[in-house]
Amino acid sequence: MNTVLTVARKELLDLFRDRRTVMLGLLMMPLLVPAMLLGMTSLVEKKQRTQLESTLSLPVIGAERAPNLMAFLKSQNIEPKAPPRDAIDAVRDQTFDAVLRIPEAFPTQWRGSEPAVVEIIYDSSRQDSQIPVERIRATLNAYAGQLGALRVLQRGVDPNIAAPVTVAQRDAATPESKRGMVLGLMLPYLLIISSFLGGAYLVIDVTAGERERQSLEPLLATPAARASIMSGKILAACAFAMLSLVLILAAFKLSLMFAPGGMRSLTISTAVIGQLLLVLLPMVLIGTTLLTLISASVKSVKEAQSYMSLLMLLPMLPTVMLMVNPIKQQIWQFAVPFLAQNQMILKLLRSEPIGADIWGVYLGCGLGLGLVLWALAARLYHREKLAISA
Repeated sequence: MNTVLTVARKELLDLFRDRRTVMLGLLMMPLLVPAMLLGMTSLVEKKQRTQLESTLSLPVIGAERAPNLMAFLKSQNIEPKAPPRDAIDAVRDQTFDAVLRIPEAFPTQWRGSEPAVVEIIYDSSRQDSQIPVERIRATLNAYAGQLGALRVLQRGVDPNIAAPVTVAQRDAATPESKRGMVLGLMLPYLLIISSFLGGAYLVIDVTAGERERQSLEPLLATPAARASIMSGKILAACAFAMLSLVLILAAFKLSLMFAPGGMRSLTISTAVIGQLLLVLLPMVLIGTTLLTLISASVKSVKEAQSYMSLLMLLPMLPTVMLMVNPIKQQIWQFAVPFLAQNQMILKLLRSEPIGADIWGVYLGCGLGLGLVLWALAARLYHREKLAISA
């Protein structure tokens, strides 16, 4: 154990002598993560608020055929305007979010109390047009509902007779779960990748880098056990990665206090931060042991760094999978790397209780995988050719 602590202390002292690298490794993510999350969320919130509250300009083809409808649209803060020459091309070119078309048969259908058809021309592949289109659709439905009720009432019939069933909705979401939905957009991925690759520079440098500089051979020639030397290097990388995570979460908590608008209501307690660090600890161990295994099996730092692009994609897999195919939480998910961390982080952000069985499966499988990778890396550390530079 003394050997492990001595090697870890030596590697950390060497690392902190390189102030530029330390500042980049420790401060880049704590500054980048809050900026990305708060910046993107604020932009989305601002755009949605603008689209919902501002006057919506709506080109209307055949507006003269439905004067009452045009007046109703104006009362709902939707301003009809002259249509473009080609409505479909204008929507595809993003000149307009949507175009409303009043067919020629509309006046006849209206006077005959028949269902009068109106058409909304929009592009469903454009995400930024969803709010304006839904706003137009809701306004038209409200107009149709009012008109239908007046027609039925004119005939001496109670309008409620056409609604034998009234649907009421009760939102069971708590403020904490809504907070988790907002923070869960990107925070799990950023935390997972920060823990998984937080000690990447140090891990690659203390194995593949020292091998290139031919400083690894004298260290391995000492009477100290090679497994202890490797463990000290892994411990130093884990400590550096955990320190980076503490700074990231602290910076994020602090930034929420000064966030604009509704973002200020989002909070992360100190207890949740402590649990998040516990959740990310197995991922830190998995990342450092895997990178140690890779660094001990390659011939150069450049070759070790070539694996980084692939490793950066791994934390994205659960996020993409859950977006494409949402699934209910089951106990087996907490045994799958990356997916388990994603689910645990979401549960903490939503303030959902985590049972002892889930903690047991999660920590057991996560730490167990880290130990397996540690054993594989230790076998490579016992090879004689490890200290020989290519």
